[in-house]
Amino acid sequence: MQLRRVVFSSLIVLILLLAVRLSAKEVVKMGAGSGLPFSPAVKAGSFVYVSGALATNEKGQVVPGTVQEQTKQVLNRLGTVLKASGSRLENAASVNVYLRNADDFEAMNEVYRGFWSKDPPTRTTVVTDLVLPEALVEIAMVAIKDGAERRVVHPAGWNKSPNYSYGIQSGDTLFLAGLVARNMKDNSIVAGDIGLQTQTVLNNAGEILKAAGMTHADVASSRVFVTDAAKFQDMNAAYRPFFPKDPPARATVKAALMNSSYQVEITLLAVKSSDREAINPPGPDGKPVQPSPNYSSGIRVGNRLYVAGMVGSTESNKGDMKAQTGESLKNIGRTIRAAGFDRSQVVESIVYVTDVRQFQAMNEGYRETFTKDFPARTTVGIEIVIPDPLVEIMLTAVK
Repeated sequence: MQLRRVVFSSLIVLILLLAVRLSAKEVVKMGAGSGLPFSPAVKAGSFVYVSGALATNEKGQVVPGTVQEQTKQVLNRLGTVLKASGSRLENAASVNVYLRNADDFEAMNEVYRGFWSKDPPTRTTVVTDLVLPEALVEIAMVAIKDGAERRVVHPAGWNKSPNYSYGIQSGDTLFLAGLVARNMKDNSIVAGDIGLQTQTVLNNAGEILKAAGMTHADVASSRVFVTDAAKFQDMNAAYRPFFPKDPPARATVKAALMNSSYQVEITLLAVKSSDREAINPPGPDGKPVQPSPNYSSGIRVGNRLYVAGMVGSTESNKGDMKAQTGESLKNIGRTIRAAGFDRSQVVESIVYVTDVRQFQAMNEGYRETFTKDFPARTTVGIEIVIPDPLVEIMLTAVK
């Protein structure tokens, strides 16, 4: 009887240890590393979060070439990272492509299509500045570990794209492609102001969500790209009615899109769970802050936390990229703590900087928060929709 109790207790301990192992953040390290404060990839739960990659060599220098050559090199490199992470390119769920030039879109697509013979991942493609001047394309992704569910979600009657899927579902999580204002049955552009285009995008998102057994209320994270910062509030007015309670965490920036007819592109991530909580932490002085009607500071769903894009500009740090980066991360830290997480559990971050020439200054501020076991990270040059901030940071954490 005593032996049976010991064996039973040992099994319980083993199960608990395995559970911790499966849910914990695991940094993927390859070679000597770049010396920069991010990891090639981070595994957590069923997903692999992969840093944005450029077409660089072992010395971190961009290999000269056309956008086709750079796209091929980047995707091959990402494939190597995924293989080391227990996944592969075929398992990619969500891809973000950042192009230096919109004119390179079709040439990039020619190469990109060849990496997925069927069921390509969802994708968002926007124009940004890149941190190395010779780089023409940067690609980041979230992939699903080998053996986990990966299902394409395609609303009935919609046209198919050869370049991406509209939705990829894995368990309780749905990744949606970056959506623009199109009639999805005949692929025609829906002309109109940014308000109408925002409504069209979110109605289309609703069809994808419905096909996955979800609604807008399940959306946890949102990234919005507008082509004109002056129309930011018009976008908000159209966006708010779709999320009347506990809106998703969100970042909104200005970027050029792949067709000049489009004024907005929106990428969503949804999680179906009854264990959902909007996180709106106190301000720097510890006093309650009125929640924004447009976004939540964070959305916790189960053991994951999606944090909104946050800035850190103050009267005292105008023009100081390092200080603003540190302040952004302090603001984010309050949301993380309010949700019961800590910074060691951050698995990925997206960093938008207004001037890529200040990349190293941003890194200096970033390192003061993340000192080891770095999250995966993507950094691109882009315009923030409000005036003074030099940097905006959005992240995901997993317990």
